[in-house]
Amino acid sequence: MKKYTPLLAFLFILLSLTAFAQDVQQARVTARSFMAKGDFSNAILVLNRAVMTYPKNSELAKDLAYDYYLNKDYDKALATIKPIINGPDADDQSFQIGGNIYQALKEDKDARKLYKKGLEKFPESGALYNDFGEFLGAQGDQTAIYQWEKGIKIEPSYSKNYYNASRYYSIIGDNIWGVLYGEIFLNMEPLSPYAPELKGIVLEDYKRIFADADITKKNKGNKNKFAIAFITCLNKQSSAAAMGINPGSLTIIRTRFILDWENEYAAKYPFRLFELQQQLLQQGLFEAYNQWLFGMAQDLNAYQIWANAHVQEFSNFDKFQRSRVFKVPTGQYYH
Repeated sequence: MKKYTPLLAFLFILLSLTAFAQDVQQARVTARSFMAKGDFSNAILVLNRAVMTYPKNSELAKDLAYDYYLNKDYDKALATIKPIINGPDADDQSFQIGGNIYQALKEDKDARKLYKKGLEKFPESGALYNDFGEFLGAQGDQTAIYQWEKGIKIEPSYSKNYYNASRYYSIIGDNIWGVLYGEIFLNMEPLSPYAPELKGIVLEDYKRIFADADITKKNKGNKNKFAIAFITCLNKQSSAAAMGINPGSLTIIRTRFILDWENEYAAKYPFRLFELQQQLLQQGLFEAYNQWLFGMAQDLNAYQIWANAHVQEFSNFDKFQRSRVFKVPTGQYYH
């Protein structure tokens, strides 16, 4: 009878684990390629066979549950995700998938319970706060904003909470946080399909902010010190809005604003968005940035004319945009 040495036994286990990981990864990649084409039936077929081979792999089961959900086979989706949610391998994504399935089944009470359970287990998941907020928002529950705000505070580099919070604040007329959260989202996800919508929201909110000659009047009741500092600094540039709000006037307003902010408030309120604006200003890219941010939303033809007349500037900004990842550090939450 052959005996394995400890080294040979270790190598055998290592090779087995490597083969296992490759098989699982290949199945997931293949299924996702089908999913990307909208071929959920083939994605499910691939994953079902992989799950039969590796029944204890939670990643495969999660993918399968999600494909069942996309294929609108909600009962099978729920039956697949439940063991994961109730098992030791549950992660925040498991609860996201489960929440989506319960909503699709119109089992709102179960969805609410699941989101709460998920947040108890994963209290630092920005994704779960976002999904719970969207669930509440779909029911007309105004407490949705508290979930998005908590997500921004707890996991500041998760983008979707900014998107939902910006839209919410714009709707209720809190334009300060509409522009701030909207611009943060656009820097986190510049190529998002939601970007055109958010650019329009940020532009319109700036128009509303400058609707009064003295923009501090509307915000007299605001007790948030960061917001007061923002409005006070912005109000100094009110005269530049006399001929209307557009990419040109906003470039002037925001250039002067960032210089004032740097001198007066940057040390007290470090804020990644304003640090980015300062960096763009120093590199001569701030006008291009403002055109990118507001130009298409204001007037697409005018934006294209500007881009054609400033090819090098636009190219430099595009390179800068593609070379970075915008993240908000923890501790810069002022709302």
